[in-house]
Amino acid sequence: MHRRKIPRTAVELTELGFGASVIGNLYRATTAEDAAAALDTAWDAGIRYYDTAPHYGLGLSEHRLGAALRDRPRDQYVISSKAGRLLVPNEHPQGVDTEGFVVRDDLRRQWDFSRDGILRSIDATLTRTGLDRLDIVYLHDPDDHWRQAADEAMPALAALRDQGVIGAIGAGMNQSAMLARFLRETAADVVMLAGRCTLLDQSGLDDVLPAAQEHGKGVVAVGVFNSGLLSRDRPTEGMKYDYQAAPPELVDRARAIADVCEAHGTTLPAAAIAFPLTHPSVLNVTLGMRDPVQVRRNARLHRQDLPPGLWHDLRSRGLLRPDTPFADGAGVLPPGERSPGCP
Repeated sequence: MHRRKIPRTAVELTELGFGASVIGNLYRATTAEDAAAALDTAWDAGIRYYDTAPHYGLGLSEHRLGAALRDRPRDQYVISSKAGRLLVPNEHPQGVDTEGFVVRDDLRRQWDFSRDGILRSIDATLTRTGLDRLDIVYLHDPDDHWRQAADEAMPALAALRDQGVIGAIGAGMNQSAMLARFLRETAADVVMLAGRCTLLDQSGLDDVLPAAQEHGKGVVAVGVFNSGLLSRDRPTEGMKYDYQAAPPELVDRARAIADVCEAHGTTLPAAAIAFPLTHPSVLNVTLGMRDPVQVRRNARLHRQDLPPGLWHDLRSRGLLRPDTPFADGAGVLPPGERSPGCP
């Protein structure tokens, strides 16, 4: 699997990444055995970038990911986690977490983008994973905390990066406008963009992708299936779009894209994974994977060679924004920015 390097760092990401939110029991329980098997399968498929966060299952994702990676050669993989939500004792537990994870709520999340909060969060993540270091740390959903995140959290991360403790730093959000500010106004190396660089939503073209190109920084694309609507060959009513029931007009649009994909000999989910990677600033697509079946499917979809004419056809039919640069060959990376894959 090919790797792409975060500019001005030594960190290289495989083009496909393992998103560990689902093994933190997102929406439904995942057994420890399935989680471990999914991670083993991902390793066998050549995936070497793994992303987690304290938020995911109140630390369960970090525990499971650390257990799976602990005995792997440390220089062969990249792990990222996030900071901004500390896990603290829950004084009033109700039995089950209320933020989408099927876990006990003995802990609760506490927003903290102060310098001390960031350092405490990283120390706690290292304890939960049992690893000696993190390669990337993202500030997690700082939507309502710009000033503290920019003035305290990011300088704290930059100091750790400059000391060689962390390889790269950034922020991860569902919106693109503030991520563009992180790229333009802070020491961030890379941002994690959720759902705004997809076949159904190219709004990242308005801000974060131009900012990444202008400042020579990187983007990791997540949420490329827009919560599920782009995950099947033939979208159906009742599927999710950005965590809600998909409006009928978006289901129709996804079906129209699927028709064009089929005419070009490929599928909607394969195109959804490939699409962000055609942009020169997008380094990686990370997908949530719950079990070995999902891992093998995603790896197979990523390996497909899509015909270049697909993007032009989608744009000419009005199914991509007319200013989408992807179809014009903008995705060709400069020499040296893409390297051969893992053993």
